Amino acid sequence: MKNELHEPDFTYGGQYTYADYLQWTIDERLELIKGKIFKMSPAPNRVHQTLTGSIYVFLSNFLKHKPCKVFIAPFDIRLPRKSKEDKDIITVVQPDVCVVCDSEKIDDKGVVGAPDIVVEVLSPGNNAKELKNKYEVYEESGVKEYWIVSPQNKTFLIYTLVDGLFQPSKLMTGGDVIITPVLPGFVLDLNELFEDLE
Repeated sequence: MKNELHEPDFTYGGQYTYADYLQWTIDERLELIKGKIFKMSPAPNRVHQTLTGSIYVFLSNFLKHKPCKVFIAPFDIRLPRKSKEDKDIITVVQPDVCVVCDSEKIDDKGVVGAPDIVVEVLSPGNNAKELKNKYEVYEESGVKEYWIVSPQNKTFLIYTLVDGLFQPSKLMTGGDVIITPVLPGFVLDLNELFEDLE
């Protein structure tokens, strides 16, 4: 019998694992960060979806016939601290887009271990979660690059992992071009990325 998750569990907190997460029957999309439940924002708006889809398509086209794979939400990324057992994993996130270059991390349930690149497109109401809680777990788990894209401001920021700590890029916008050592040869023109947001 499944463990049903009810509203009081969100209100009063608790410590949960991926094993618990798999049993929940609630319809809402949830993320688990260091054992705590986070409700995801309501369904993303048109601008968020347009931007997320465009980033996915740019990456997908570039990665065709290459070993790295790109995934788009909803898609579970489990970030284990030590054990990869479901009962021991306390962080499960669904970034908007992610790139995984180690095929050993990919299984039927999603990805277990740090993606090489994680992309979060900010929405009104979830910026604090993205910038604080996810920043911490992505840094701790060894995500090589964390891209934060703001549709409202048309800006793009990359945190690059250096000696175990994220280092921010300059804040980029239209006229700038995104390149990354994780994907040699990949080029993303921000004018082209942001042009469909009007």
